[in-house]
Amino acid sequence: MRLICLLLGLVCLLGMSRAGQAQTIIRDTEIEDTLRSWATPVFTSAGLVPDNVHIILVQSPDVNAFVAGGPNIFLFTGLIDKAENPGEIIGVIAHETGHISGGHLVRLRGAMEQASYEAMIGTLLGIGAAVFSGQGEVAGAIISSTQNVAARRFLANSRLNESSADQAGLKYLNDAHMNPTGLLTFLQKLESDELLPDNQQSEYVRTHPLTGNRLDALRTKIKDSPYQGQNTSPEWAEEFSRMKAKLKAFIAPEQIEWAYPATDTSVAARYARAIAAYRLNHVEEAIQKIDALLTQEPDNPFFCELKGQMLLEFGRVAEAIPAYQKAVTLQPQSALIRTSYAQALIEQANRTETTDLYQQAIQELEKARQKEKKSPLIYRLLATAHGRLGDEVSARLNLAEEAVLQGRVDDARHLAEFVRDHAPAQSQNALRASDILKFLEKNAPTDN
Repeated sequence: MRLICLLLGLVCLLGMSRAGQAQTIIRDTEIEDTLRSWATPVFTSAGLVPDNVHIILVQSPDVNAFVAGGPNIFLFTGLIDKAENPGEIIGVIAHETGHISGGHLVRLRGAMEQASYEAMIGTLLGIGAAVFSGQGEVAGAIISSTQNVAARRFLANSRLNESSADQAGLKYLNDAHMNPTGLLTFLQKLESDELLPDNQQSEYVRTHPLTGNRLDALRTKIKDSPYQGQNTSPEWAEEFSRMKAKLKAFIAPEQIEWAYPATDTSVAARYARAIAAYRLNHVEEAIQKIDALLTQEPDNPFFCELKGQMLLEFGRVAEAIPAYQKAVTLQPQSALIRTSYAQALIEQANRTETTDLYQQAIQELEKARQKEKKSPLIYRLLATAHGRLGDEVSARLNLAEEAVLQGRVDDARHLAEFVRDHAPAQSQNALRASDILKFLEKNAPTDN
């Protein structure tokens, strides 16, 4: 797991929240897999291809969620922290799925839909304010004096859209044979915010207006659901506990001693204490705690991944490699874990000057790239490995790909032009460079 600046280097400032904390994108295989497993029945019921819908986690104490730039659902960690059970998170995801299927998307310009999630969020904050009309059409755009106000207006939904998304979300939950109560109980937590001054309301209420009629309609529909009293499965309850523990430990490790005292012997609590020890740089304590968890669950890929991350960041690179290798073996579909493994291989190659490790890292990264096409880090690591092997053309090509994802148009163009001019004609590198240049010409023309 990589959170905040530890998150595989994928950090993008979104401006400052009311609490004065910078918001960042979080990538974590365990959490993403959990959210996806919960949401897949909802996506399927909505007629969406689950693999085409992305759930992106934003590290922020604010309570919010929105859809933007295509079928992308952005969830704030403050929302997960406020939720009391998986059903409340699933209810919010179902509601946001209703916005996707209803065409209420915040659409960015075409080039940004190809950007990394970090660049996409940056655009949301810098583009100004776009306000939807009752039909979900953009009614106007202005440049705001503050990024937060601009983002809030840009993401604001009409009351009509909110009610429509509620009804769609409830239908999807019922069609998936899932308890729809979570959406109502979550919104009831926020109901009192409507009475507060605007600057004290949660971000969710500001961008998803609540009304008494809206809540009454939800209550009526949920009362008729045959799945209203359905209990959360023990497996989902445990996943929920581990997710909350993991997030809290990475974001606020100094609070874990009180949130998860030593008397709490649950796996979630022990997980939190292991992560907190690592985040607070208590090296031997962190290793001892993760080893204890691995003794209990030796084939847990996320425990193996965490041990690899700890060892890598504690400078014990050679020891990190077997932990990451086992995590990849147990979770081969995870591009994020595979990327971390490749990063460890590159660092070990740098130390030992072993070229075979660079080649192995490239193989792992190419596999990861097939699943994570919006990861700037993968291209940066590929560029590093190719550069160490003396392949300047491939290195610059991957730097060009990274620049496209980050919205650095001039850098991308110059790098791609170098590759086009130096790679053999009709080679894979030359063709990729030409594709980049065509994309930039179509979507991000210069002012000249």
